Amino acid sequence: MRRLLDRFGFGPGPGDVDAAVTRGFAATAAALLNPPTDSTPEPDLGPEPAPVAKGDTAGKKARAQQLRQQEVTLTNWWLDRMVATNAPLTERMTWFWHGHFATSDQKVRSPRLMQRQNDTLRSLGTGQFATLAKAMMVDPAMLIWLDGQQNKTGAANENLARESMELFMLGVDRYTETDVREAARALTGWVVDRGAITANLVPRRHDNGSKTVLGTTGNLDADSFVDVVLGQANSPKYVVGRIWSRLVCGTAPPAPDVQERLVAAYGPNRDIHATLQAISQEPAFVDSARTLVKQPVEWAVGLMRALRVRPSQLPAKQAAALLLGLRAMGQVPFLPPNVGGWPADTAWLTTSAGLARLRVAELIAMHADLSTVSGTSGANRLAAAQTLLSVDQWSGRSMAALNQVVDAPPQLVALAACAPEYVVSL
Repeated sequence: MRRLLDRFGFGPGPGDVDAAVTRGFAATAAALLNPPTDSTPEPDLGPEPAPVAKGDTAGKKARAQQLRQQEVTLTNWWLDRMVATNAPLTERMTWFWHGHFATSDQKVRSPRLMQRQNDTLRSLGTGQFATLAKAMMVDPAMLIWLDGQQNKTGAANENLARESMELFMLGVDRYTETDVREAARALTGWVVDRGAITANLVPRRHDNGSKTVLGTTGNLDADSFVDVVLGQANSPKYVVGRIWSRLVCGTAPPAPDVQERLVAAYGPNRDIHATLQAISQEPAFVDSARTLVKQPVEWAVGLMRALRVRPSQLPAKQAAALLLGLRAMGQVPFLPPNVGGWPADTAWLTTSAGLARLRVAELIAMHADLSTVSGTSGANRLAAAQTLLSVDQWSGRSMAALNQVVDAPPQLVALAACAPEYVVSL
């Protein structure tokens, strides 16, 4: 049950594991897969800062500060939503797709466009992958991120075409450079209106000639390009494998028979919901040998859910420290390092990340109600911390370390949250 709540969400809150056990695995999985509507209000970011005249240093600085504040507001809003949501799988898949269609505000420079993309990932993230992929091909933030708005007939920019095939839909070494050039022609013509938060096709910029991509010839456009790529035999395996690597195991792909069943569930409709349902029914899904190292955001959100700490309720100084801590660990929402997204699994187990993790854990623990831990004593505190964090059991090495701080409940819980038994989802 803990694994189900970890992988189809961000981990259990107090009492969630017991409630899931009472409900049963199948019923709990069904509830996660068919969540209620999350009515969390959208953040008010304000208008897009107006462009400033060339040479206006003060104006540029003020505009940059306004954009930075919008970015912070958006990031805090999403972290708060991930912690408090009553639809954890929806939010977990929004987070997954954010890493898959990795787009960074460092280049986009428009939190409002990033918010729109976030909404798109959330609304389409458990539906049909073709619909999601087509939306991403003309998403305003994505177009800026991968230079799609510079792509016009006679001067095709290849970035979006290349990354779409290699990272988003098909995989490495499954296309040729000719495919890239032809696909870029299919994606020509789209321009971004930052003020309206939209992307629009300008016919005179679009190449209406015949193109040949992956063996299919025609007057291809953005939608038909996606259809061609997703029609390749390797595409379902690639998409299913990506979901598996982030929700089940990052170090071992699904076995051939498992992959076959998941691809069948994905089917001709490219059904993400059916794929997730099939994953939950695989024996390998609950095999404790298939571990995942929690990404920093997944870990921090899970810890705040367990300790009932809302980012929005932190004092301003501590809320800023939370973002600085995530940055020190190497992961802040809306700022992936590159189009490939963030690394996975053991890449997060570094000494520097470990120190930053402890500082963030201490910050969260200091604002949590730890009465279930502080209200007991001695070895019972270890058991209380274990229950609070929904850890199955402590190793001898972890127990030895935790026993040294058993008299200080906040430090005990913070250190426990940095133990392998919590950092690694078993």
